[in-house]
Amino acid sequence: MGAGVAPTPGSRKAVPVAHVVTQPCVGCKYTDCVVVCPMECFYGDAAQLYIDPDDCIDCGACSAECPVEAIYLDADVTARWESYIALNADRVRALKPHGHVTEKQPRLAPGEPGA
Repeated sequence: MGAGVAPTPGSRKAVPVAHVVTQPCVGCKYTDCVVVCPMECFYGDAAQLYIDPDDCIDCGACSAECPVEAIYLDADVTARWESYIALNADRVRALKPHGHVTEKQPRLAPGEPGA
């Protein structure tokens, strides 16, 4: 299964996506998910992790490993978090030149910079 194009019901724009990191990841930064990704699709900044929609193969391995249940197939993202579909694609484009996240990182403690 390859990355598809998000359907366009309502205001949802067609953005090529696969799995999406959503709001529960903001400030969390568990990285259990990146270790199991066979395509090395994860990028991150001080706020959260993001999945590269062009490289994700929809395997779902990351979703099962996310301890805060922040990763969903694009078609399963709830309306309140649908802005994260475009956010993942946009942030990956900005972060790609800086390299991706492939190894488990120490989780940020509350109050740490970037937490």
